[in-house]
Amino acid sequence: MGTDRHSEQPRGIKAVGWYSVLITLSAIILFPIYTTIVRSISSAIPYINSLKDGSGLVPVAVDYGVFGRVLQNDRFVNAMLLSAAISLIIVTGQVLTSTLAAYAFVFLEFPFKKLAFAVLVGTLLLPIEVTIMANIETIRDIAWLNSIQGLTVPFLASAFGIFLIRQAFLGIPSELRDAADLEGYSHLRFLFRVAVPISKPIIGSFVLISFLGAWNQYLWPRFAADKESLQTIQVALRNLGKSEITDLNFGYAAALLSAVPLLIILIAFQRQLVRGLTAGAVKG
Repeated sequence: MGTDRHSEQPRGIKAVGWYSVLITLSAIILFPIYTTIVRSISSAIPYINSLKDGSGLVPVAVDYGVFGRVLQNDRFVNAMLLSAAISLIIVTGQVLTSTLAAYAFVFLEFPFKKLAFAVLVGTLLLPIEVTIMANIETIRDIAWLNSIQGLTVPFLASAFGIFLIRQAFLGIPSELRDAADLEGYSHLRFLFRVAVPISKPIIGSFVLISFLGAWNQYLWPRFAADKESLQTIQVALRNLGKSEITDLNFGYAAALLSAVPLLIILIAFQRQLVRGLTAGAVKG
């Protein structure tokens, strides 16, 4: 009994330590979100005055009407719709091309397959800042600046997506492929009838990751399109806060509303994300 009590004490101390770390990290992550909410619903002048008193963490002269003003702003609405369309195009393209390429790397034989995959994975090490100017010159040469295709086509393929879905396809038992061959399945039939359904959790996770990446793009839309009608939400947010000088909480409210689609996508694909991460952990 005494030994059990002594062994339980270190476990309790360890649990308290882990919970303390988790609470601290959660506070660090949530604090910017909280301050954004406070600033978005606080009237500008009273909030600025409250900063002098050191009470800027509490809403002052609450103004919920700012969200209505944001939704009535044509620039914000147009930017949201454009970002949604661009994100949908990019996600569709990335999922399709990544799935087809991953299938080829797993189930097809062709010259220099290993070298091609190594080069593909190597591109993951290159940040967008390294290639952005060369890519901008390319779309300028083909007259794609200030166009939807200039904002989407360069991102219709994803090296990360190919790598991720390839790992999922590698987990498909070879017996299934052999059985499909005996049944006379073509490559496309096996892909969409067998490989894709088995890999849905991983593909669902990639859909979420792809949408987040497309929605949060800033550098590429900033350089590839300077027309106001082609401003994505991330570029528009930068300008909205500046243009509404008399409504300083406008920019914060717009930033909060721009995150709503991300929350919807996260809620819609959270099960696939968890299952995908769990499947990856089990395979690892």
